[in-house]
Amino acid sequence: MAGVSVDTELDFARFRPTSELLHWRKAKNGIMSTLILCVFVFAMIPLVSLLWTTIQRGAGRLNLNFLTYNMSGVVGGRPTPSGGYGGAEHAIIGTLEVTFGAMAISVPLGILCAVYLTEYAHGGKLAHAVAMMVGVMSGVPSIVAGLFAYSLFTIVFGPGMLSGFEGSVALSLLMVPTVVNSSVEMIRAVPVDLREAAYALGVTKQRTITRIVLRTALPGIISGVLLAIARVIGETAPLLMTAGFISTTNWNLFSGQMTTLPVYVYQEYQKLSVTCTVSAGPACIADIPTQRAWAAALVLIVLVLLLNFAGRAVQKIFTPKVGR
Repeated sequence: MAGVSVDTELDFARFRPTSELLHWRKAKNGIMSTLILCVFVFAMIPLVSLLWTTIQRGAGRLNLNFLTYNMSGVVGGRPTPSGGYGGAEHAIIGTLEVTFGAMAISVPLGILCAVYLTEYAHGGKLAHAVAMMVGVMSGVPSIVAGLFAYSLFTIVFGPGMLSGFEGSVALSLLMVPTVVNSSVEMIRAVPVDLREAAYALGVTKQRTITRIVLRTALPGIISGVLLAIARVIGETAPLLMTAGFISTTNWNLFSGQMTTLPVYVYQEYQKLSVTCTVSAGPACIADIPTQRAWAAALVLIVLVLLLNFAGRAVQKIFTPKVGR
């Protein structure tokens, strides 16, 4: 309308916060930062205490002799001809073989299941059933997994069948849900634009999944696999039932009993101490089983750290580089 002037300029000064409001914001930020720091320190206390106690009690017995000898020929608290007091070589080898055996079963199966749920199922009845079963398996106690593996091998091979591979099957039952859930989330996080661009170029669905989707989601999948390994590498109950316990080194995953570090720690700590008689001599150590248990626990923690470092290195190598 003619003769009517409209003031289109906005008064931004009225939106400017006052000094009292800025002071209150700064105070709230300081309070919340302090609260978060206190919660973080409080959450770290048990972890630091656990690590410090394990290092303090296990480092004294952890030496080259402990890492390179098994429990063959160990009697009470007497030293062996090698100069040591028994070691955990057989348990370290058993842990690595059983864990990698479980990975060989659960990782391909978990990734294939995740690919089906995200790329092919599209919310069908079978997909709902599979997702429900994965959720149920996530809450299955480890002893139940051990019972299942023991029963399965008893039915197929007869009663009394114990082997490292049987332990791998039990651990794979515990690993699969973690691998599936983490892989599903990582695959769903891959942008749809990448799939559509591949389809527009005439790339087949199978090739798109293997070369683009899984390649992009691989760092997250590796993190899920590491989480699954950390979930099962310290399990004791299912391995007691399936892999058993021996004092010698067994390199064959598919035949004979095999000791793992968690079972070794359990067996040694169960003894607590041995009786040192006069005939045993001054070299006898009464609390040597407890020392071996703490040293084996420290080795187990170091193994988990090394596996995590290796996984992070692989993750860094396969992470897609932007601009290349």
